Amino acid sequence: MLSPDNLTVNCAETCDDWLCWPVTNAGQNASQPCPQVKGTLENALAFKFCTNNGSWEVKRGSEGKPVNFTHYEACLIPQLQQLTEMCSALGEGECGGIAKHTRIIEMVGLSLSLICLVVSLYIFFSFRILKNNRTKIHKNLFFATLFQVLFRLIKYIDQGLDENNKFLSDAYYLHEVCTVLMEYSKTAMFSWMFIEGLYLHNVITVTVFQEYVYINLYIWCGWVTPAIMTAIWLSVMIIEHVKTTWEYYYFLPYYWILEGPRSFLIVINFLFLLNIIRVLVVKLRESRSSDIEQVRKAVRAAIFLLPLMGTAHILFLLDYQYTELWKLRLWLYTSYFFNTFQGFFVAVLYCFLNGEVQSAVKNKYFPRDSLRRNTCTSSRGFSSLTVVGTYGRVYHVSDKLRWLKCCRRPPQSPEEKEVDEKPDRPTSITMVESVPMINKHTESNGFGDQHIISEE
Repeated sequence: MLSPDNLTVNCAETCDDWLCWPVTNAGQNASQPCPQVKGTLENALAFKFCTNNGSWEVKRGSEGKPVNFTHYEACLIPQLQQLTEMCSALGEGECGGIAKHTRIIEMVGLSLSLICLVVSLYIFFSFRILKNNRTKIHKNLFFATLFQVLFRLIKYIDQGLDENNKFLSDAYYLHEVCTVLMEYSKTAMFSWMFIEGLYLHNVITVTVFQEYVYINLYIWCGWVTPAIMTAIWLSVMIIEHVKTTWEYYYFLPYYWILEGPRSFLIVINFLFLLNIIRVLVVKLRESRSSDIEQVRKAVRAAIFLLPLMGTAHILFLLDYQYTELWKLRLWLYTSYFFNTFQGFFVAVLYCFLNGEVQSAVKNKYFPRDSLRRNTCTSSRGFSSLTVVGTYGRVYHVSDKLRWLKCCRRPPQSPEEKEVDEKPDRPTSITMVESVPMINKHTESNGFGDQHIISEE
């Protein structure tokens, strides 16, 4: 185009899908801030080139026709641009199908994790025998994982709705709030996974370990430290005026404020695990006590769980640029499977396969079967049953008992002992009467009235 004022060649004003461009001299670039749409960088510039003949730069479109071209490359997040180019090379239809199948895997994994975590927490809160410091740590890990699953499901459900039906409105920053809470719970989940490894490490390797002293410290580290880290990350996002890239916040460099400590915790947990295995091998050679057996089961669960959680995290850090569809499918399906089924793995390994949990459930719902499997001593020919209460009350039953099985109860947790020390329970000291060769004092564990047995 020839300007009438000074006979200079320039490009006329024009508009594309996002921006309008002013008159520009030939051989120069026109630049302006990137459009404020989702997925574009806030502080980047787009430009349009005016050729020497006074026309805007053109490129061949999808139908082979020349169309005006604007350079929006700098506006896009580099990782997002790489994914777009990769899908263009592999086929947009194929990439869309892989993305759909990946979302199905995510929804199935998150839903199954949600159900298993809720059931596990119900079990841990329903049985008094399971109230100890080890299960306290398990419950906090379950809560952190449950919150992460819930917020992630909320985001995915909202993404699947039409624009008119979305409930995470941008006007009230609900999408950003849900994202922040999801990242906080995810960081708390990794923190409690680290505490699981630290607790096992201290129990096994420390000679004198006062677990009651450290349990409150664990709670602070598991919930407060992730809150501080999340607050720092959120502050940086606000200071940098991040608005249009919230949808792809995990591609921004600020995300390493959260991702870096998580990766560090995974590495430390693996080091803990290696040292635990080393010490445990030595202890198992020296002792076969029940305490060592319980620790060995806990370590066995950790051995399976830590690599699973670590694998899901490490896979997302790998290079995802692939030139073949089967490699892209393998990366997406594997990484998202491990990532979304984490809650299911946690519930199965720390609850459903836990020997204490299985014993508690069997004792409640299958008491006869559990009684047969318990270690019992049989006594024959006893005829009277006498109960001595704490306040001197005596209860006597004279029915003939041909067989009486007196079974040992499992050891109590500190919380159970506190409950059982209440004075209104009618058991303190009991003794066997009327048997010349038997005179034994037994102390009550507080599960019910203790019996004094006399032989006929």
